[in-house]
Amino acid sequence: MERVGAARDLALGYVHALNAIDEAMKVAIPSLERLADVLGQARSRRQISRSGHIGTYSYTVHGAGCRFVSDNGTEVDVDFAADGSEVFDLWRLRCYGLSLPEPLDVTDQDLRSAVRSLQPLLTEVRPGWFSVAN
Repeated sequence: MERVGAARDLALGYVHALNAIDEAMKVAIPSLERLADVLGQARSRRQISRSGHIGTYSYTVHGAGCRFVSDNGTEVDVDFAADGSEVFDLWRLRCYGLSLPEPLDVTDQDLRSAVRSLQPLLTEVRPGWFSVAN
């Protein structure tokens, strides 16, 4: 049960880090209404480059999402659904855990149990993919 608790803390830390990134990006780029707008700004409008440094984060736009790395090396990789909501899978949670200043390696099974225990805060939007409830 202790492992699931650690995985639960990791998932909550990821959500907290994602919220901090959202706030920092909105401050740095006032035209952002939501974090997903980074994709459009980098792709079609080219108002920002596909990778760069904003505030205390470096970022790289990829596929359906963006990877953010804080100055301390903590990595938050997130994809965006068609409606602009932030979605992530267990692999992204594990990468986040391994990038922490004190790395935390948890199993997919523990993460899956932890994330499911966090409903309704986290919602499984499709098998293995999760989103923070509004």
